[in-house]
Amino acid sequence: MDSIELKGNTIYYPIKAKHGASIIFMKPAAPGTGIIAGGAMRAVLELAGVQDVLAKCYGSTTPVNVVQATIKALKEMESPKSVSERKGKK
Repeated sequence: MDSIELKGNTIYYPIKAKHGASIIFMKPAAPGTGIIAGGAMRAVLELAGVQDVLAKCYGSTTPVNVVQATIKALKEMESPKSVSERKGKK
């Protein structure tokens, strides 16, 4: 099981991911916005604990590919703290 870091109830920055012919785009939203996403992507984001996000799926909307692309995007996301530690900066 993988864990993801969140900035409060949203993601840190806009992110894109691709799996098969599905391309997803997610960006942080203001507090209280909720999850603005399609069915398959919404389910993954709810289970991940994301509460405020704007998301869109381009290309194929096959649920399996959309779920895989969403998980891939969440795994690739890094917090600013982990990036600065990796690069050795403050």
